[in-house]
Amino acid sequence: MKILVASNNAKKLKELERILERAGIHGIELVPLRDVEPYEEPVEDGRTFADNALLKARAGVQATGLPTVADDSGITIEELGGMPGVLSARWSGEHGNDRANNDLVLAQMSHAGEGRRNAAFVSVCALVTPEGHETVSEGRWNGELLTEPRGEGGFGYDPLFKPEGQDCSAAELTPEAKDAVSHRGKALAGLVSAIAALSPQS
Repeated sequence: MKILVASNNAKKLKELERILERAGIHGIELVPLRDVEPYEEPVEDGRTFADNALLKARAGVQATGLPTVADDSGITIEELGGMPGVLSARWSGEHGNDRANNDLVLAQMSHAGEGRRNAAFVSVCALVTPEGHETVSEGRWNGELLTEPRGEGGFGYDPLFKPEGQDCSAAELTPEAKDAVSHRGKALAGLVSAIAALSPQS
């Protein structure tokens, strides 16, 4: 059974592969966007992470006929009223420019001292099937914003995020350690049973 993962982010694909493997789910082939006929991706104009995840998953099903997993995620910072939120990937004005996004957030938070740097990563993952079944799962990872980047791993705002109960940034965690506690890991884990139902071995 093929499932489209509506992303070309290899790290997201690997994350879901590891989660399915740990859950003992076999017979599922995860297909990235680059391996299907190109189609017009929807404008992510939803007001919530769930809105955008469903927009992307529905578009994938419509274009390919494959069950599709899509996610929308970002960082919410209490001091900034919950922003960047759904605008996280394009906070600096250029979509996917991690360095510019991080620099802007650091500048906007330069006034905020200890106790005013609470933040959380939020991810919503959606699985939509050609039959119209929709499963939505949310994961949240609480922590605080650092005053400078730390670590070379991960992506996005990982170097700025210090998870609750950790002495390192998200970018300093191993992929396996991150999967176990991260927002996306939690959200993807919430899709496991729905994905398992699609497996030919279920």
